[in-house]
Amino acid sequence: MKYFELDKTETEIVATIEKGNFRRIKNFANEKSAFHSYAENALKKTRSINVRLSEGDLLKLKAMAMEEGIPYQTFFTSIVHKYLRQKAAG
Repeated sequence: MKYFELDKTETEIVATIEKGNFRRIKNFANEKSAFHSYAENALKKTRSINVRLSEGDLLKLKAMAMEEGIPYQTFFTSIVHKYLRQKAAG
């Protein structure tokens, strides 16, 4: 797993938590649920992109999508998603 450098604010938050000076808010369960919902909605959003493929690769992609019975854009998205999940899993 790759680690990222924390900025000043993030470093202060980590130090506060490690010292035990962190207190939960009174309505923690509600806030946690709300932020969980925000994160899910953010991850569900899709954006359009342009990808340049060779004619041969595009034809193969379309043929494979047809075999699966789904649109080639959906098939392409599925391939990218699976690849990224495998890479993240390590």
